[in-house]
Amino acid sequence: MSTSITADDASGPAPKPPAAAPAAARAPVFAPLEGRERALGTIALSLATFMNVLDTSIANVSIPAISGNLGVSPAQGTWVITSFAVANAISLPLTGWLTQRLGQVRLFTVSVLLFVIASWLCGLSPNIESLIAFRVLQGFVAGPMIPLSQTLLLASYPKAKAGTAMAMWAMTVLVAPVAGPLLGGWITDNISWPWIFYINVPVGIVAAAMTWSIYRKRDPGPRRVPLDVVGLVLLVLFVGAMQIMIDKGKELDWFSSGQIVTLAAVSAVSFLFFLAWELTEKHPIVDLRLFAQRNFLVGTMSLALAYGLFFGNIVLLPLWLQQYMGYTATWAGLATAPVGILAIVLSPWVGKNVSKIDPRTLATISFIGFGIVLGMRAHFNAQADFVTILIPTVLQGAAVAFFFIPLQAIVFSGLSPERMPSASGLSNFARITAGAIGTSLFTTLWEDRAVLHHAHLAEGLSQTNNALGQTLAQLRAGGFSESQALATVNRMIDQQAYTMAVTDLFYLSSMVFFVLIGVVWLARPQPGGGAGGGGAH
Repeated sequence: MSTSITADDASGPAPKPPAAAPAAARAPVFAPLEGRERALGTIALSLATFMNVLDTSIANVSIPAISGNLGVSPAQGTWVITSFAVANAISLPLTGWLTQRLGQVRLFTVSVLLFVIASWLCGLSPNIESLIAFRVLQGFVAGPMIPLSQTLLLASYPKAKAGTAMAMWAMTVLVAPVAGPLLGGWITDNISWPWIFYINVPVGIVAAAMTWSIYRKRDPGPRRVPLDVVGLVLLVLFVGAMQIMIDKGKELDWFSSGQIVTLAAVSAVSFLFFLAWELTEKHPIVDLRLFAQRNFLVGTMSLALAYGLFFGNIVLLPLWLQQYMGYTATWAGLATAPVGILAIVLSPWVGKNVSKIDPRTLATISFIGFGIVLGMRAHFNAQADFVTILIPTVLQGAAVAFFFIPLQAIVFSGLSPERMPSASGLSNFARITAGAIGTSLFTTLWEDRAVLHHAHLAEGLSQTNNALGQTLAQLRAGGFSESQALATVNRMIDQQAYTMAVTDLFYLSSMVFFVLIGVVWLARPQPGGGAGGGGAH
């Protein structure tokens, strides 16, 4: 999923996003929509949100097909996912400024139309370089869409029905990660991978047209506000150089490469200058002083680390299934999509009770759930059947339901209303960036562990080994040449090595989730039970 990303935006009692407060604070108050107009407005916003969230998961099961078609390794193919995530994370802090400069309705409509254009260009990409470039564009213009859809939807309903509005919105962003792997797998197997991007074109055009026709008279209009250009440039340099370094590290043999050393230096220096600048700038693009708040620090750190683990694993699972377990993209989608079932069922209950039950307790339930699920996956082997793989996926949905909402409640607890937009932007930036880094690290570690396991397995085999001799004899008897027989055996060793490597990472992730339980309890409890439950509304 990002789950990325995405399920946290579906958390019912979440605060208004970055774009909401600055523009709304000085904007005229519009009456809620009614009847047919409100229904159509909800559909338009939901379509745009669905399209955006869908694109965070639809490519996961298509990576082997994309990388094969474009002549790159699956590890390089994952740049299609990480490039979108990094660009999306960088654009989030800009949402508030852009909203004031353009107006929220104009910005939302323009973002949707640019997303459509970027999606069309992704489908037309002739090579991996152009696809990554257009995914960066797509991720960047997607940044304002999720928070602004929430802002516009809340303004469409009376305050008494705000909970209903957000519940409907939440269902949209929770259904999309379920549909993504299924739709992506079916399209990849039955049409071709570019169509996972082309399907955004009609959906986006309809959503933009409906949104503009309904909301254009409800736009407070543009205002001139300062932009922290230096902070933005340093942010792009710091995050961009770090992500490229992680993505290309294995390919270039890490720090034996001058390019990797340069990227590391650029990232480190940019980060230090970024810290110094943002802490002294009058209008910082990122309010780093929020980290002085204990619950914000603990909540954001827990959210980012856990999401990095979660997203890295949901990218790794379909890669393993398709490359070494013989799954088609469609079947890989069927094996990974049900993660949303229990999330959809349980999220409303969690949202309703987060102000009554200590969010640290709810987050602990989530981390225990993730730990158990990943522990189950750590026992997978090359003979695991579909049901064995499916059961942990279904159970993981419960962990997702207890994950985003309580951690957001901790992040926002104790913060004044005027700091909520900055806190939302910064915590989401940390989460999405962690997801991109997690994807890169997990695919790199998977390759490294597989090479190690392959070497150990091969050491145990020799031409005098009885089992090996019998296997080669059977293959030769079946019509295989000597080289074909050896290649088949090597493929069998590969399957075992990569399966052992993926279970290593599942086990490691399980242990880290259990460690994170201790981290989340470093947050302070809040008066009245829920740690920030009330403040999160």
